Amino acid sequence: MLQSRVLIGFVAFFVGLAAGGYFFQKSQPRSFLAVKDCTRCYRPNDLAGLLVSAGIQRVPEILPRVAKETDRCIAIEHPFAKAHTHFVVFPKKDIKNIADISVEDEPYVFDCLAMIRALVTENGLRYYRVLSNGPDLQDVTYLHFHLEARDRTKADAANARRATSDR
Repeated sequence: MLQSRVLIGFVAFFVGLAAGGYFFQKSQPRSFLAVKDCTRCYRPNDLAGLLVSAGIQRVPEILPRVAKETDRCIAIEHPFAKAHTHFVVFPKKDIKNIADISVEDEPYVFDCLAMIRALVTENGLRYYRVLSNGPDLQDVTYLHFHLEARDRTKADAANARRATSDR
């Protein structure tokens, strides 16, 4: 009885180790135990970035609300949209933020920009902005771009108000 529990424990440990190695092998290292320098310790947004990295690279089919996808980039509809139209665009390579982009990362970033262009065109967006947060403003430590567009009728009304107040 004890031997079978020990055997099951070892098997579970090695299956978990192998699964973790598979899912996280293409993710950038993030410090797990930084005893002396805790500025590199995991924060919630680092953990979220690690999980997003593994999900996008290994099992993108489980992502909700996928709007568009290529070999190098994926766009989802933001689950808690702050604008009428709100997409989040991720490269399919783990890049923490703009400052970490290398020459090898450029095709992924350019593909994301091409995807943003396609989303703007396909959705007829005119009142939009594209933004990416720096490391201390990221909720998820993984390079991503937000494409936000206001409702056209509200934007047209706001421009009309501005035009009449300028007279």
